[in-house]
Amino acid sequence: MTSVSEKAIVYAALILADDQIDITADKLNALLSAANVEVESYWPGLFAKALDGVDVKSLVSNVGAGGGAAAPAAAAAGGETAAAVEEVKEEVEEEAEESDDDMGFGLFD
Repeated sequence: MTSVSEKAIVYAALILADDQIDITADKLNALLSAANVEVESYWPGLFAKALDGVDVKSLVSNVGAGGGAAAPAAAAAGGETAAAVEEVKEEVEEEAEESDDDMGFGLFD
């Protein structure tokens, strides 16, 4: 579970990014002190270094956009490509099912 100080430093970074202000340790400390939140001394510097040169707004807006784009792109490329992807998935599932039998025991033996 995250602590109040961890949430506060994240929110401070988001506030700075939303206002299009560079995220620095000094600015994070200023926001945190204005909110009367005490954090470990290393958090502001750590966040400032981690977010240096990162477009936080695009990072936040693309949170759920990763990983799932490959399958629709393959389907759009053509029916043969999509069929090949499905065939590979079926082979992987079959191999996973056979692996328990090869060991000579099952889950409930």
